[in-house]
Amino acid sequence: MVTIATIVEGHGEVEAVPLLLRRIAQQVSPGSILTVPRPIRVKRNRVLQEGQLERTIELAARVTGAAGCILLLLDANGECPAETAPQILQRAVGARPDRSIRVVLAKMEFEAWFLAAVASLAGRHGIAEAAASPDDPESIRDAKGWLSDNMPRGQSYRETIHQAAFAATFDMDAARAASSFDKLWRDVASLFE
Repeated sequence: MVTIATIVEGHGEVEAVPLLLRRIAQQVSPGSILTVPRPIRVKRNRVLQEGQLERTIELAARVTGAAGCILLLLDANGECPAETAPQILQRAVGARPDRSIRVVLAKMEFEAWFLAAVASLAGRHGIAEAAASPDDPESIRDAKGWLSDNMPRGQSYRETIHQAAFAATFDMDAARAASSFDKLWRDVASLFE
């Protein structure tokens, strides 16, 4: 059994991330039992403050019990995930070196992963039948707006309504074309090794 405490920044991720982690677990370790307690939601600018990250990691460690893992999942918001994530990870591991901790920064934002696999959402959950992935989905600065633009007139993407539904159904293999989603996949898989 693997327990993963998650730290997220958005309201939509509170419902979407456990679904997503369970789907990944089913693929990488069929038959394994994954427990994902309710995510800890802390705004990005707050969680990265000196001392706050460490307190949040400590809370996550308490939530998981003695042998649990911790995943911190944030939007990169224009920062380079390959540069920023290792710095955050170093601080997190410093706070709890006894835990398996992973840090994933969605390049730009979480919704970029849906853009990478939007063909699998086309005609579902309000996404237009003709929706096709942009050439570089992780370069889109407003993925939420892009999703809204690909919905019928009068509808718009709403994180708290759509994020969990998309996370439960989008094509994860297609989404792995997004490097930050592929990192999430590999990080979750490593927790089952």
